[in-house]
Amino acid sequence: MTGTSDRFNAFLDVPQAPVLNAETGSLARLRLAVKDIYDVAGYKTGCGNPAKAASAETATRTAPAIQILLDAGARFAGKTQTDELAFSLMGQNAHFPHPINSAAPNRVTGGSSSGSAAAVAGKLADIAIGSDTGGSIRAPASFCGLIGLRTTHGLISLDGAMRLAPSLDTFGWFARDIDAYETVAKLLIGEDAHGCELTRPVALDWLDGLPTGPDEAAEYQRMRRHTEAALGPVVKTAPLSFSSDELYWCFRKVQAFEAWQEHGAWIASGDRGLGPGVKERFEFGATISASDYAAEIERRDAFRHELGVLLDADGILVLPTVPGAAPLASGSHDELLAYRERALMLLCLSGLSGFPQVTLPIGTVDGAPFGLSLLGPAGSDLALIHLGRRVLDAAGTKG
Repeated sequence: MTGTSDRFNAFLDVPQAPVLNAETGSLARLRLAVKDIYDVAGYKTGCGNPAKAASAETATRTAPAIQILLDAGARFAGKTQTDELAFSLMGQNAHFPHPINSAAPNRVTGGSSSGSAAAVAGKLADIAIGSDTGGSIRAPASFCGLIGLRTTHGLISLDGAMRLAPSLDTFGWFARDIDAYETVAKLLIGEDAHGCELTRPVALDWLDGLPTGPDEAAEYQRMRRHTEAALGPVVKTAPLSFSSDELYWCFRKVQAFEAWQEHGAWIASGDRGLGPGVKERFEFGATISASDYAAEIERRDAFRHELGVLLDADGILVLPTVPGAAPLASGSHDELLAYRERALMLLCLSGLSGFPQVTLPIGTVDGAPFGLSLLGPAGSDLALIHLGRRVLDAAGTKG
């Protein structure tokens, strides 16, 4: 199972099975694509690895969160490719033709929700389900000019999904317009449990230095101005107690340790044909001791508390989603790795805290999309989407 079935290499070329959906509902007539780490009844869940797909049983039950959308009228469009075992950020699975980013065809789609992002950007689906452990909703959304939300950790069920790093894994989805995005959010989240308006935009000084060059920095400042027009002045805050390097390594170690606990026994039991990058990340996880992991969990808890105090109930952290436009698909391994490391310094803030973050397609660099993000307190997912609508309106973007 290493083929795709469309011009953007988004959907897997696998035997098709009927997937029932309601005839009416708030998502009626909308096409739904599903990342191949989620169970859909009648399909195998291949997780981007041929050995995993070959041994998988056909699912008899659809993941509950996916079923909610089908019951609201969404029409299943197919399974989308994922980076191998969902452990990458570039969308270049060694076992599949790489997905094509229709918004910037010479650049990567991002991963691991690569096929889902490609399907929505290419207008082959209206909604596509992905997941976000290290940035796999936010980075592809930014790269492909889409809306994407990393949800509050644990808010939406991941039953029926492959686990990568359970204390970091979250459910997510892509859409081109904010109306469809909000409709899905209301179905999956229900009522806004946060109960407080987000009225206080804030920024951290060191985040301003993460865009990769002067053009990216200038575009980020332009996006900030649109945000201020919608939400009010962005106030610089005092530095956090943690450096970007400390948070980066905290995230890397927690993710890699948990990933090895989930998949290490299976990987070690035979030749699984892991592709470059993925293989090394799992090997890194095998070297992390339980005591090192415990120390990083303690660091993460302290960071989560500090960021929670900074945001309180009404704060919104404004930041670039990633360092700039998507890397070139022809980039070398070292170039892609350098971008990944820089991106994770931004992406890890939501991952480590468990707080929600929405990325909005309001910027461009070198003719390619570049997203701006709003990060809010735990449970403020719906409030962030509402604010996102205001920012999109201020930017004149048809999101």
